Amino acid sequence: MAKLRTIKPLVATIKPLVGRMPGDEKTRLRERDQQVGWRSWYKTARWQQLRMKVLIRDLFTCQMVGCGKVEGDTSQLVADHKIPHRGDEALFWDESNLQCLCKTCHDKLKQKEERTAWSSR
Repeated sequence: MAKLRTIKPLVATIKPLVGRMPGDEKTRLRERDQQVGWRSWYKTARWQQLRMKVLIRDLFTCQMVGCGKVEGDTSQLVADHKIPHRGDEALFWDESNLQCLCKTCHDKLKQKEERTAWSSR
C-alpha cells in the first residue's frame, strides 16, 4: 500500500492566487511602501529629527483631548499630522501641523476620526 504524503508541507509552497495570505502584515506594508511614494519620507533622518522635535515640544504628552498620557518610551508615541497630508509635502513637513499622540489614541481614536471624515466626502 502506498504511503500518503501529508498535505501541510505542500500547502506552504502554494502561492496565493488572489492576493497575500491573511495576516501577512510585513508583505502588506512593503507593498504599500512601494505603491505610495511619500511613505518613504517617514524613513528619512529629516523625519526622525522633526518627530523628536515635536515629541520634546509636547513634553512627551499625548495631545488628544481627554488623554494627556505622559510616555517616556518614544516607541509608544506618534508624531501625528493634525491635518492629513495625503502626499502634500508642505503639510507633511510643517511642524505646526504635527502633534504628539500616544500610540493607543493614534491607532484607535485618530484613525477612526480620519476614516469617518474621509468616507463622508
